[in-house]
Amino acid sequence: MPQDAFNLRRNAEELNGLLSGGKINKVVQPARDEVLLYIYTGKSLLKLTICTNASFCRVCLTEEEKDAPAVAPNFCMLLRKHLLGAQITKVEQVGFERIVAVTMHCVSDFAQTDRVLYCEIMGKYSNIVLAEKGIILGALKTASLETGAARVLFPGAKYALPAPQDKADPRDRAALSGAVQAVLSSDDPAKVLCDRVAGIAYPTAAQIVAEYPLNAGMPFADFVYNYLFAGEGAPCVLYRGNEPQEFAAKRLTGALPAPSLQAAQATVYGYKTGKKAFEEKKRKLQNAATALKKKQEKKLAQILEKLKECEDAESCRLKGELITANIYRLERGMSACKLENYYEEGSPLLTVALDRTLTPAQNAQNYYKRYAKLKRTVEALTPRLHAEESDLDYTESVLAAIRQSEETRDLTEIEEELISLHLLREPQSAKKRKAAESPFRVFEKDGFIVRAGRNNVQNDRLVRAAAPDDVWLHTQKYHSAHVVIAAGGRKVPDAVLEFAARLCAYYSDGRGGGKIPVDYCERRFVKKPSGAKAGFVNYTNYKTVLVEPLSAPPLPQTKGD
Repeated sequence: MPQDAFNLRRNAEELNGLLSGGKINKVVQPARDEVLLYIYTGKSLLKLTICTNASFCRVCLTEEEKDAPAVAPNFCMLLRKHLLGAQITKVEQVGFERIVAVTMHCVSDFAQTDRVLYCEIMGKYSNIVLAEKGIILGALKTASLETGAARVLFPGAKYALPAPQDKADPRDRAALSGAVQAVLSSDDPAKVLCDRVAGIAYPTAAQIVAEYPLNAGMPFADFVYNYLFAGEGAPCVLYRGNEPQEFAAKRLTGALPAPSLQAAQATVYGYKTGKKAFEEKKRKLQNAATALKKKQEKKLAQILEKLKECEDAESCRLKGELITANIYRLERGMSACKLENYYEEGSPLLTVALDRTLTPAQNAQNYYKRYAKLKRTVEALTPRLHAEESDLDYTESVLAAIRQSEETRDLTEIEEELISLHLLREPQSAKKRKAAESPFRVFEKDGFIVRAGRNNVQNDRLVRAAAPDDVWLHTQKYHSAHVVIAAGGRKVPDAVLEFAARLCAYYSDGRGGGKIPVDYCERRFVKKPSGAKAGFVNYTNYKTVLVEPLSAPPLPQTKGD
């Protein structure tokens, strides 16, 4: 996925054809390292994303819709001030650098001028700089000489290009010819070519070396020049399995063609950023739920420890009764006594500790008071114990849903659950809108539709939406997705029931541990207790089947509803 000068040159040419004449009518900065420009071309509204993230730096068109933060960052406000309403006159590469310059004609009530937005796509050094007549108006990442920076990127300073590398400029045919001498005879020609010629990343260099016809009689320098500057582009995307991994402006070996370089980049970056966003969100939710689980386990351990201390309650009552029954035999000043325990067969002697400063009656009262205190403690802690166990079980079900999630939308309602539990802050955005309900996982088996919930909230929705004669399934003794077979008045065949049970086992905590018992019954026998947490139900009239989980969800899946 090289963002080198070669690919940026083709990229700038495409953007110039698509954006020239368009007007900027909206500027959004959804993240600290990304800016979105909404450009109306007269025919359509295009979104240009400029990202300076070291892993995903790019300038290209995107279809993604991202929310603006509640408070716009300073750089976003600067761009809005100077660029809203501006008309794009051209998009071009600066020299043969990894810089794309977007030139705009800006008109205000008092003046009109040209401004240039420099998109520096240089890995961890990527930046966005706005300049007018060569003077910097602002930069996403500012730098001054006081901070020891090699380049001054500060409002009021003159915009200067990065210092040139000690490499040959491929536009200079003589310099290029000298640089590529003996490249093909080296152990790693692609690396030598990349090290000697400016603007070429290793994947591009490797492709040049691979395509060079050794017997064509063409000098290697001429072939490199023609590859970089002549001929039409052939945008493509290279896949590994079903995952788009790389794009290129010219055909890569084993890659699939793309309609445009913008489409190729959108495919690759859409997948890469989506995967990263999913992993980050999943990690965030797991951390929040795990932290809650640890707190609940700590509280539960404290309650159990106190209840263990209360196991001595009956012993205190017994000792109080024995002292009372033998009070005539006891005297103040005794530290202990041995009394017959007439509650046990044979009345064995029981040693009872006494406070020598108290009378026998007062010692008996002390034991009765301790018994009453311990009994009150048990009565108070028992409901708390059940509540904590219920809360812990619910948290474990949330963690199970997070572990079973496969894409970002699986996590949407789980995030709302955690927000409702005050474990996460509600995201602030400029526009608060109700999140759309995520669709169920939907499968088809022998003419029957089988639906599975993605989380506790969806499990509740799934149960509510099911018909009374639909078949409902859930794993026994494991947290799992609720699964419903839409019967539609028909008898569900054993093959469909087995498929649904194996699907339920797949989306459960027991996956990977051998056969799993799955309970099933008609939906009419599934009830949700009043006030119960999301995903919790009671069910009766059920049967159990023992199945192996599916090795993977069946494909293709039908569209969710």
